[in-house]
Amino acid sequence: MPNQTEQPVLLFSYGTLQDQAVQLSTFGRRLNGRSDNLPGYKQNLVEITDPAVLAASGKTHHPIVQESADLSDEITGTVFQITAQELVAADEYEVADYKRVRVTLKSGTSAWVYVRA
Repeated sequence: MPNQTEQPVLLFSYGTLQDQAVQLSTFGRRLNGRSDNLPGYKQNLVEITDPAVLAASGKTHHPIVQESADLSDEITGTVFQITAQELVAADEYEVADYKRVRVTLKSGTSAWVYVRA
């Protein structure tokens, strides 16, 4: 669980970070989250070749999002409260195709999300 003295970090996931096996291998625990949506983005797939990521997810293609010109485009996902140390672990899990950016979700919540680099 996040430390009480540490500022919580919010991370929006639309892909494999929602999978329990990936959470256990990346964070050492299962995350609890709540549903939310990311407006103004569209989703595609990216091929994964990193052996550690393939082992954790069991999938050769992962979802990836990028900004859309259409504000009605929307990505469904989960907002997780994690620690700053866990955010570093998530950065290490994500391959070079992704970059982390701050977004405002449909609920008005500000969170980190991984998008196409």
